Amino acid sequence: MIVFPNCKINLGLRILSKREDGFHQLETTFYPIPVHDVLEILPVGNKKKGTVKFTQTGFSVQGPDDRNLCVKAYRLLQEKKPSLPAAYIHLHKNIPTGAGLGSGSADGVFTLLALQNVFGLSLSMEENQQMALQLGSDCPFFLHQQAALGKGRGEQLTPLPLSLSGYQILLIHPGFSIATAEAFQGVTPANEGESLAVTSAKPIEEWKNIVHNQFEETIFLKHPELEKIKNNLYKMGALYAAMSGSGSTLFGIFQPTASRPVHDPYPWVQWKKIP
Repeated sequence: MIVFPNCKINLGLRILSKREDGFHQLETTFYPIPVHDVLEILPVGNKKKGTVKFTQTGFSVQGPDDRNLCVKAYRLLQEKKPSLPAAYIHLHKNIPTGAGLGSGSADGVFTLLALQNVFGLSLSMEENQQMALQLGSDCPFFLHQQAALGKGRGEQLTPLPLSLSGYQILLIHPGFSIATAEAFQGVTPANEGESLAVTSAKPIEEWKNIVHNQFEETIFLKHPELEKIKNNLYKMGALYAAMSGSGSTLFGIFQPTASRPVHDPYPWVQWKKIP
C-alpha cells in the first residue's frame, strides 16, 4: 500500500504561558498543505509477527530507525494488537525535517492508518487519537486534515471555518533546520491580544498586521536571513507571509490568479495551489 503523507503550516502561533510540566501553553492555527512524502507499507508473510523493517530515502532523517515515527507507530499499534503481522515500511522524504511543516508527524500518523488498512484492523477514532498524541503533540491534527485551532501543546483541536481553497502558496526552506528547543530559547510568553480564532477569521488581506508567529521574535534575531525571506515574500506580492511553527520554513499565500513569483534560489521551494 502506498500513501502520501502531507504537511501543514501554522498560520499563526502564540506562546501563552509556561506550564508546570515544563512545556508551554500554545495557541496556533493548523492548515493542511498538499506537499507530500511517499510511504509504502507491505506485509511480510515469512517473518515473525511483530517484526518491522524500515528503510528511508530522500531527505535524511536523523537518528536510529527505532526512533523514527513510522517505526514508533508500528510499535504503538503492536501494543494494542500483539499479533500484529510483520511489515516492511519504506519512507521517501520529499519534505525536509526540522522545517516547521510537521512532515514527520504526518508520516507517523499515516503509518498508523495504513497499517490498519493493510492488516484489516478496526480501531476507533479515540484510540487513534490516543496513539497519535503519543507520537507527538501535533500528530492528532493529521487524523482530521482540516483547519483547526490548536491549544495546550497543540493537541487540543477545535475545527475552524477557515478555507484557503484556490489560493497559491509558496514554501521556502533555507537549507537548515531549527530545533524546537532552540526556538523556545529566549521566548517570553504573553497572553495579551485576540485569539487566533478571532484574527484568522478576518479577511486574509488583514492578516499581515494582526496574525503573527511569536517564534519569529527570537528566531529572526538568530537567523536574520529568515526575516529577509519573509520580507521578500511580501515584495513578491504575498497577501500574508510567516514562518511555519518553530521554523525554518517560510511561506507566502498569494492570490488565486497569481503566477509563480521569481525568487532567489533556495535548496527547497514549493509552489502549490491549495485545494
